[in-house]
Amino acid sequence: MTAAAKTRRATAPATFYRPDTWRREDSIGYLMGRTMNLVKEAVDVELTPTGLTHAQWVPLLKILMGEASTVAELARETQVDVGAMTRTLDRLEMKGLVRRVRSNEDRRVVNVELTDEGRATAKLIPSVLCRVSNSHLRGFSQDEWHQLKELLQRVLATAVELRQEREGKNHS
Repeated sequence: MTAAAKTRRATAPATFYRPDTWRREDSIGYLMGRTMNLVKEAVDVELTPTGLTHAQWVPLLKILMGEASTVAELARETQVDVGAMTRTLDRLEMKGLVRRVRSNEDRRVVNVELTDEGRATAKLIPSVLCRVSNSHLRGFSQDEWHQLKELLQRVLATAVELRQEREGKNHS
């Protein structure tokens, strides 16, 4: 844990929200969630020509980026159950974008690989994500963009710490 994180943790949490004045429109959870939904929608619109849905392009990108290579890893990384990921991979396989290959080391493990067409399609995704992200940051300066990223990284780091604390309490 970083020194800054320890300092934040040692300090009593600030009271930004109170039940008597809470408004959904002011909630960071609502604002981040609503923003993410609109960004996902814009990405899906841009990817319409590929025939990919959000549920399909995310695993393709994760495979391309080397973030996951098995059904279980893809399910974990995309926060869906293995059954849902299996159905998504069935669709991607029918489209000729992925293939499942049983591991030679452990027959229980099923690796997922991009086909040549899948790799070509997956390589289109980062440019779409950049275009959509840049359009949603219209009017931001470089400094504001950096500040926003830093603030969101702090929120994320705190969320990860809180999860670890919860998991530590659950295992005690």
